Amino acid sequence: MGIESDARFWDRASQKYAKGAIADQAGYERTLERTRALLGAGDRVLELGCGTGTTALRLAGHVQEYLATDISTAMIVIANEKRATDSIPNLVFRTATADALTPEAVTFNAVLGFNYLHLVRDLPGTLRRIHALLADEGMFISKTPCVGEMNPLVRLVLPAMRAIGKAPHAGVFRVSDLSELIRAAGFDIVATENHATKGDDKRPYIVARKR
Repeated sequence: MGIESDARFWDRASQKYAKGAIADQAGYERTLERTRALLGAGDRVLELGCGTGTTALRLAGHVQEYLATDISTAMIVIANEKRATDSIPNLVFRTATADALTPEAVTFNAVLGFNYLHLVRDLPGTLRRIHALLADEGMFISKTPCVGEMNPLVRLVLPAMRAIGKAPHAGVFRVSDLSELIRAAGFDIVATENHATKGDDKRPYIVARKR
């Protein structure tokens, strides 16, 4: 199993995903507000793992260019359907992974990855690619479930669910592990925040700047 099976899983899940409610709407709004404040009107922004485009549609109007990508073609189809009813000329949706983007062709002032890093199969490699895609002193902004700090039952159930096609690949790491990997990829972490409105949902919001 590999990236192709991941794409098939998200293709199958796309319609249900699109209809699902955001579990912590207030926390999500806090993340949007914080991210919007970090982005500039002249910025070129890349979002990885954009899903059906909800976040991209909320943020793209505040920057110069916004490219939103996802591994799932079905997710991108839904995102483009949403875009058709909410025209934002500087927003482009594309089926792609970080590895498919060429640093020599374009660089970004900011790369966003929300609920994304735990789903990639080569986290150190993906972080290095993100670093390469950023302009000098560009920002990487992420909000990532750290499964290693969640209920141990989650870690026990995940492999069984993956085996029967009911869950995607999910990496297991702690906040400290993730922070160390981000630094090792060539970033300085400038902020680590908790945007959950009820306790700590183990999804740190991390702002990192390219060294």
